[in-house]
Amino acid sequence: MKVGKIYLSFTNPSLSMLLTLSLVLLMLSFVTKKGGGKSVPNAWQSLVELLHDFVLHPVNEQIGGLSGNVKQKFSPRISVTFTFSLFRNPQGMIPYSLTVTSHFIMTLALSFSIWIGMTIVGFQRNGLHFFSFFLPAGVPLPLAPLLVLLELIPHCFRALSLGIRLFANMMAGHSSVKIFSGSAWTMLCMNNLFYFIGDLGPFLIVLALTGPELGVAISQAHVFTISICIYLNDATNLHRRPPFHN
Repeated sequence: MKVGKIYLSFTNPSLSMLLTLSLVLLMLSFVTKKGGGKSVPNAWQSLVELLHDFVLHPVNEQIGGLSGNVKQKFSPRISVTFTFSLFRNPQGMIPYSLTVTSHFIMTLALSFSIWIGMTIVGFQRNGLHFFSFFLPAGVPLPLAPLLVLLELIPHCFRALSLGIRLFANMMAGHSSVKIFSGSAWTMLCMNNLFYFIGDLGPFLIVLALTGPELGVAISQAHVFTISICIYLNDATNLHRRPPFHN
């Protein structure tokens, strides 16, 4: 679809994200149906509460120096990111499906928007004092220009590192599974006894990779959430770290 000089095509990633949104809304509809929030939760409500508590723990653990009410303002945004990643990442394990997070432009847009948001939060929280993040206290003046550069480069690279980490893990794992699956299917369709017996090798490799790859897809949603919390703590507290809790 072309409107003037702008293309508004409905692509496969668009369909995949729409399906993800539909699954999340469907799950929430089961929870909120007939009022929801029952004192004795059903299976759907327990799942949503589990996801909420799973995100709330790293928010409270990694972000220090803020009251509980302030942290609660960050929790919904992080919960949305975690839930969508949790539903999107394993989709590539379904035959003839598409993993949106294996497209670098998608993960880059996600990580870049999060980086901009964290930088804005840093300025809102600290004002111009946010620039002290690039120059730790007690640094000798002659070393200041070098340390500012060394701190500025990693901070800007965070806009890429979040997206690259998610993209690389999803692309590498899903590609391996699909390559061996294609090899197994091709050998199975050759109508040759030798290839049929040899097909056991790729088939067993696919079975061996399916479990770990599914675990990687789920764990990457958690890693992405933890990274957001760590970066958000740096933006709000600068070089101060949250206290360690046993």
